[in-house]
Amino acid sequence: MGNLNCNAASCMHNCDNQCCLNSICVEGSLACQCGETCCSDYEHQKPGATNMCHLPKDSLSISCEATNCIYNTNKKCDADHVDISGIKAVTEDDTVCTCLLYTSDAADDLTRV
Repeated sequence: MGNLNCNAASCMHNCDNQCCLNSICVEGSLACQCGETCCSDYEHQKPGATNMCHLPKDSLSISCEATNCIYNTNKKCDADHVDISGIKAVTEDDTVCTCLLYTSDAADDLTRV
C-alpha cells in the first residue's frame, strides 16, 4: 500500500489532499511520461454537492496499468509515495500520476518525469 497525495480538490473523493477511497487505479498502459497517465477513480464534484469524503486514507491500494514504470509490479504500485496531480481537473483525463520512473533496456536510461 502506498501513501497518496492528491491535489485534485474537485474530486468528490478528495479531502485535504488525501483520497477517501480504499483503492485507486492509475491508467496509462502505454505511458512513457506522466501526462499519459490518469486516475480512473476521479469523479468531479458537482456544484453545490457536498464532498463524499468519509475519512481520508493514510495509505491505500494502488493498481497501475503503467507497465513501463519501475514501481509497477504485476499491475500494482510499489512506490512508497504517489502524487496525483489535477489542480484544474474536470475529468479523469485532467489528472496525472507524477511519481512515475520509467525504464528502458539501458540502465543509464532511467528517466524521472
